[in-house]
Amino acid sequence: MTKKKHLTQRQNDRIAGNQQKRLDRLAQKAAKADQQLEQAAFADAEPGVVISRFGQHADIEASDGTITRCNLRRTISSLVCGDAVVFRRTLQSQGTIDGVVEAVHERKSVLSRPDFYDGLKPVAANIDLLIIVSAVLPALSLNIIDRYLVAAETMQIKPLLLLNKIDLLSDSQRADVEQQLDIYRKIGYETLLLSAKSGEGMAQLDQYLSQGTSIFVGQSGVGKSSLLNNLMPEIAAVTQEVSDVSGLGQHTTTVARLYHLPQGGQLIDSPGIREFALWHLSDDEVSWGYREFRPWLGRCKFRDCKHGNDPGCALHHAVDTGDIAAERFDNYHKILLSMAQDKPAYL
Repeated sequence: MTKKKHLTQRQNDRIAGNQQKRLDRLAQKAAKADQQLEQAAFADAEPGVVISRFGQHADIEASDGTITRCNLRRTISSLVCGDAVVFRRTLQSQGTIDGVVEAVHERKSVLSRPDFYDGLKPVAANIDLLIIVSAVLPALSLNIIDRYLVAAETMQIKPLLLLNKIDLLSDSQRADVEQQLDIYRKIGYETLLLSAKSGEGMAQLDQYLSQGTSIFVGQSGVGKSSLLNNLMPEIAAVTQEVSDVSGLGQHTTTVARLYHLPQGGQLIDSPGIREFALWHLSDDEVSWGYREFRPWLGRCKFRDCKHGNDPGCALHHAVDTGDIAAERFDNYHKILLSMAQDKPAYL
């Protein structure tokens, strides 16, 4: 009987190594075949812009104006309306999905809002103008305006304060509103009084919108969808009156979408939100978000000044001298208080 020869450890290692090399070659060959198959299934890569996002899909507009609904690569962690992307169309229609988003370009700006469950959530990208829409009913809220302005300052997006439905104001009420808006004009913010019903201010709004990509933000029911209808009647966006019972509007837009305007420029219509939370910011970031505070920051008597009743507070001094509006200073403290109350327990 022939005695069975045992292999040395070195020989076993060599055999195992050769087998792994064969497996690696086969895997590479299979991957290359898959890549070739995919290349055959898709057209060449081309630039596009996200018109809207739906879960794991997005509508992408190409340079030729056509819109393709695409899947997203798993490597894409975030995609929002306004993003500039690279995508590829399928050569054969796959039903409702006819392309894939390959990559996302770096954003020049992004509007984000904090979500209680998801943390800081991007809403739209590459925005040139943040149009803060407010209405005269149930009342003009300077606190809401200040929240959006802090957000605009921290994200470095130019804001425009737009007061809608001014046709509902009497002469005396309009004078009061003008006085309130003067607070913002004095510190360099641009304002626009507008009525979609009478047409007042619409020509000026067209000029603002034609200069780039803008987004309407503001509480539900302030007339964002009505404005969009006026700008582009063919869209026929659903509008809804402010609730007579609660004074609060109902959500009329559920998904952000980018529209091309006939006079030039792009407009993103975003879902209405009743309150813009800022609990993701630090107290110092909120202070910096008040542009008229900046010359006074760091000039308080005590380094840990909370700008409340602290002695030697530079901001208090600026309020007394009229360099800071008392209304804005009051809203600043209200924002800080709401941040402490609204901040999730896990942070």
